[in-house]
Amino acid sequence: MDKPAAPLSREQHWHKTRRLTAILLLGWLATGFCAAYFARELAGLSVFGWPLSFYLAAQGASLVYLAILAVYAWRMRKLDRAAQERRA
Repeated sequence: MDKPAAPLSREQHWHKTRRLTAILLLGWLATGFCAAYFARELAGLSVFGWPLSFYLAAQGASLVYLAILAVYAWRMRKLDRAAQERRA
């Protein structure tokens, strides 16, 4: 089980939330941009008979988006608990 985080003030909680959101949005943007930008170069490679660019756009990007959601939920739960301890 995770060690409880130190209690956070409202300002600290908001700062960490904005930072986490910005980092994850940059990851989302990079994933979407890279899959489209490098599609021509990746089309020459194939995975299970499909071009790698198709695979990344159809499957890989979706898995990255799910990972981003999981990281956000996990981290926000920790931040919210730390902020709740401060208010209690």
